[in-house]
Amino acid sequence: MMKFIPLLFVVLLTLGCQLKNEQVTKKEIVESAPIDLDDIVKRGKIRVVTDYNSTNYFVYKGRPLGYQLELLQALSNTLGLKLEIVVSNDVEKNFDSLLKGEVDLIATNLTITRDRTHQVTFTEPHCVTHQVLVQQKTSDDDNYTKAIIRNQLDLAGKTVYVQENSAYVTRLKSLANEIGDSIHIVEIPDYEVEQLIALVAGGEIPYTVCDDNLARINLNFYDNIDVETAISFPQKIAWAVRPNSSDLKDVVDNWLINFKKTNQYKRIYRKYFINKRSTHLVNSSFHSIKGGRVSAYDAIIKEESEKHNFDWRLIAALIYQESRFLPEVESWAGAIGLMQLMPQTAESFGVEKITSPQDNIQGGLKFLIWLNRRFEDDIPDPDERLKFVLASYNVGPGHVEDAMRLAKKNNKNPHIWDDNVDYYLLNKSKPSFYNDPVVKYGYCRGEEPYHYVNDILERYTHYKNVITD
Repeated sequence: MMKFIPLLFVVLLTLGCQLKNEQVTKKEIVESAPIDLDDIVKRGKIRVVTDYNSTNYFVYKGRPLGYQLELLQALSNTLGLKLEIVVSNDVEKNFDSLLKGEVDLIATNLTITRDRTHQVTFTEPHCVTHQVLVQQKTSDDDNYTKAIIRNQLDLAGKTVYVQENSAYVTRLKSLANEIGDSIHIVEIPDYEVEQLIALVAGGEIPYTVCDDNLARINLNFYDNIDVETAISFPQKIAWAVRPNSSDLKDVVDNWLINFKKTNQYKRIYRKYFINKRSTHLVNSSFHSIKGGRVSAYDAIIKEESEKHNFDWRLIAALIYQESRFLPEVESWAGAIGLMQLMPQTAESFGVEKITSPQDNIQGGLKFLIWLNRRFEDDIPDPDERLKFVLASYNVGPGHVEDAMRLAKKNNKNPHIWDDNVDYYLLNKSKPSFYNDPVVKYGYCRGEEPYHYVNDILERYTHYKNVITD
């Protein structure tokens, strides 16, 4: 009978561990914000956190780009929801934000690990990769004594610098156990993986670890690094949702399974992970990581915006929408320059040379100030008022005021843009709207200013996410 006691002990211990894990998981589920797909649909937007680097999310020549961004845009379009992106490179902070309901989805290159499944629920993987050691190549320099590491056993006693709370920490701890020796792991807070790769290339740290697909991209930027030493088996890379967001997970999983089969997905993956012609993007001063410039006219935009207390990134977002930063472009309607001023508007605001970038921006800002004053008394909230001002910049204040009158007549709030005034401006091309007695300015192709406001504010958010003011 006694010989069964050890076995019974093992069984009870195993059950105890399983129950403990189940309790941890249930605890996390209970503590998660009770938000699922229906709540997100009612809200009308999906809130996502991603990380800022040269592949996942960045701005190039004023245009938001990135592997994760393009996937998320495709997903939000399929769901018919607005996409709201916040940026954080802190893994633990992202988990906390997810569970608190501050975001609905973590869209980064998360390695699926057992420990993490006790906190969050992973989606269908969006790619598969493995972890590699990043080190400098050997050199002919007489002072260069460090040998290249090819065998993981040779990591014994070495110091490896990695992103804090990343899957790389977990893997290195497991590897140390596997080789039966210590690996000195230094966790660096507030550093993105690519920043650590740059430190290796510059000789400031000896080693770091990252995913193979990202490592191979960085070979295009640093010709003195080696990424051939694998330290893990292939691993699934996925997004994460709250454990109690089962409906959202099902929708995202089904979408990912089907989307990965499309040519669109293959194009996106090639664009950011395979196509070497994309290398020049990161090396350009117009890349938000490398140089932080939005356009060739940043200095002028900053100078003129500061005079009138505008955030220069907002004005840059507007200029991109108007002219793509081309100072001599002319629209079909006769609007000219960076801020697409009509000649009569330019004359009204004292613009001497309409194609001069500085003169054009000065005139455009004066026009924005004039519009802002026109709505100031009725709409005291500056963030709300901005939407009316932007729409008026595009289509004229008369049509916007018509939409405000229509909103008031139909028991909507004439001083709130979203789902109130914007609806009536959007539909002002329909006879039942523009023929209404309260309308003074007649027909308007309202779809253009409606999207104009949304596009500029979305781009402005991207600029704020990745470009310092």
